[in-house]
Amino acid sequence: MVSISEPTSKKTIPWLFSPRVDLLTFLGSAVIAFALLAIGIPFGWLHSDTPEWAWIATILLIDVAHVYSTGFRVYFDRAELRRRPWLYGLTPLMAFGIGWAVYSESVTGFWRALAYLAVFHFIRQQYGWVALYRSRGGETSRLGWWVDASAIYLATIYPLVYWHTHLPRQFWWFRDGDFAMLSFDVAMLLAPVYWASLVAYGVRAIYRAYWKGEYCPGKDIVVFTTALCWHVGIITLNSDYAFTVTNVIIHGVPYMVLVYWYRWRDENQRSDRESHATISRVAKFLGIVWVLAYLEELLWDSGIWRERAWLFGSGIFNQLGQIDGLETTLVPLLAVPQITHYVLDGFIWRRRSNRRFSAMVRS
Repeated sequence: MVSISEPTSKKTIPWLFSPRVDLLTFLGSAVIAFALLAIGIPFGWLHSDTPEWAWIATILLIDVAHVYSTGFRVYFDRAELRRRPWLYGLTPLMAFGIGWAVYSESVTGFWRALAYLAVFHFIRQQYGWVALYRSRGGETSRLGWWVDASAIYLATIYPLVYWHTHLPRQFWWFRDGDFAMLSFDVAMLLAPVYWASLVAYGVRAIYRAYWKGEYCPGKDIVVFTTALCWHVGIITLNSDYAFTVTNVIIHGVPYMVLVYWYRWRDENQRSDRESHATISRVAKFLGIVWVLAYLEELLWDSGIWRERAWLFGSGIFNQLGQIDGLETTLVPLLAVPQITHYVLDGFIWRRRSNRRFSAMVRS
């Protein structure tokens, strides 16, 4: 059952969902990522493209699926739609309009802009977990905020800077060449600040735990698993497979847990002993986002990539790519769910404008 603990006192451990769910969500996703890395070493997957089964498990069922989980937070919720109809209605329309305009002028410019929008989204999500844990634990220290924010931001930004200064790599965000190369080695200058921020965070976490009795293991797990996964997946290993499993799992899984918790928290509390009800809701949730993810990738592969006929077939949809000029419309159209997810994510989890979410975090 997904639940949330009572407001924290000095020696009460703050959890976002529950001890078990938090550990499975944040620590468990990182453990799975590194287990997949360990499995990939003897099979040689670290020196080749991501295997097809790993693409299905990570990209299709997690990365693309978590984009569609936003639907349960917004478009499948009538009350939420009525609350901000202009935002939710105009965002996908503007996403298509701007995407079409950019793609029409420059294909490279479109993918580069989309890659950097995705990067910003990934960075902000990791900071968002830290901010939620700080709120849940009642942390108000300004110095503490600087230590926490510096650690989580640099845990993601430094590997990305390293990536930009060491192009080309054996992996990319969306497609080869979507990042711009930095000729000056900024990563070398940023490295001492990066390590100092992580050390400062660790020292403060130990001090708070052992000298003040203020434990926040969930936040610590988020910071250190983020730093570990991003460093290993981007800097340590120059591997498409390594980047995929370390980047996607710790991002997509926690997001889907958050959406599920927000949508069905009350029902879970009421059906504490009715495990079949929870299983049914989880199955419905995953089933819908997985079907939507498959349909999107079917159109991508049929109309644009043509890489996985074994999974998506070679039927009538493959004629899409033969229609003259359709790619200019199809690519921005298929990118609408992603762009909408990136943009709305900056609004729907703001506690100041969402009293229900704020109350759920605090109470």
